Amino acid sequence: MLDRMTGMRIFVQAVTTGSLSGAARWLGVSPAMAARHVDALEARLGIKLLHRTTRRLHLTEAGATYLDACRRILAEIDEVEADVASRRIEASGLLRVNIPLSFGTRFISPLLPAFMRRHPALSVELGLSDTQVDLLEGGWDLAIRIGRLGDSPLRARKLGECKMLVCAAPAYLHRHGTPQRVSDLSQHNCLGYTLSTSVGPQEWAFGPEGEVRVPIAGNITANNGEALLTMAVGGLGIIYQPEFIVADALNRGKLESIGLDLASIDTGGIHALYPSQRRPPAKVRVMIDYLLEVFANAPNAW
Repeated sequence: MLDRMTGMRIFVQAVTTGSLSGAARWLGVSPAMAARHVDALEARLGIKLLHRTTRRLHLTEAGATYLDACRRILAEIDEVEADVASRRIEASGLLRVNIPLSFGTRFISPLLPAFMRRHPALSVELGLSDTQVDLLEGGWDLAIRIGRLGDSPLRARKLGECKMLVCAAPAYLHRHGTPQRVSDLSQHNCLGYTLSTSVGPQEWAFGPEGEVRVPIAGNITANNGEALLTMAVGGLGIIYQPEFIVADALNRGKLESIGLDLASIDTGGIHALYPSQRRPPAKVRVMIDYLLEVFANAPNAW
């Protein structure tokens, strides 16, 4: 019995090259064998895929539909096989990773010793910055981004969720009272994050889609969440920051979470982004796999 997969490859290549002889040369078989494979496909399907003349091939309507399916199936098989094969290849070289400053310092840097022991042929460069950079222009292999993803040529893997919390120090709340509604925030010193449009220095967004915009004002703004955390712990005002930044201070009683009448904005989560090759390099794949493993085992790490 003729191999169906080989028949599909010959059929696709025959259409691509315009002839069965071209497909035969590409696969290293005789033109007669190539023709037999296509005949077998047509017999199995009970339809005509190609109209063949001595000079040209013409796809039938059914052949065009089958061609699209063959290309998709063969591409998926090739990708799976390449992925399995790549796992035998040791990850090596320099892996350049761009990460938000606070998240990278708190949660990625501590993971690197164990990661490097697994992959001793790798070296890692961390770019820690809250300013989003262009991966392709900057030559970064991988980026971790927090928030909703816009249209992009990059591929993404979700690593975990990221809740937003409104917080203040107990001393601040004792002096100024605890807001009960989002509208009350206008009466408080709110410390805005200048790199965000949803928790910025002029308004904060609430509701899952950020549909409610609340005007705020404060005497300190910053482009870094750790700096705002320090100000809030010192009793200066209210902050609206990701859980991973404020969790330790909440656990230690240095901050209190403030429950308001509207839910916090849904950030969209934490994602790993990488250039959209069909198959990421081994050094990128092993880092993503490692992060997925760690965060799956400790989904509430922060």
